[in-house]
Amino acid sequence: MSEAKTTNIPADKLVRVTFMPEGKTVEFEFGTLPYDHHGKPMSFLDVAENFNIFLDHACGGSCACTTCHIWVKDGKEGISEADDDELDRLDMAADQQLNSRLGCQAVITKPGNYVVEIPKWNRNYTSEGKPLALAEKK
Repeated sequence: MSEAKTTNIPADKLVRVTFMPEGKTVEFEFGTLPYDHHGKPMSFLDVAENFNIFLDHACGGSCACTTCHIWVKDGKEGISEADDDELDRLDMAADQQLNSRLGCQAVITKPGNYVVEIPKWNRNYTSEGKPLALAEKK
């Protein structure tokens, strides 16, 4: 079930994020994740990009679309509050729920366990992960 795990992380600094429905779980030490410039630092989109988990983000993570729409299933108390820009954008999201967030804007603010679900219309089944890269010509 785990995609990537880092050992020897102190329990009080452990961040564990599970992306559903695939059940891919990643672990890292809070405050050590390199910023990959996708969404806000430590957002679920940033975490997904750092661990090669596909979370569509047509606008590049700038809160200009809803393709990174997720449902937060567990851990909402450790996530930043949605600001007005995100709430306005979420009004246009399909199947908005009380636990809806944009992956590019929902920032992990403390160590803990988080479970998010990527709605089925936001999953890219044809690429089975990140979009395929073209092979270099030799």
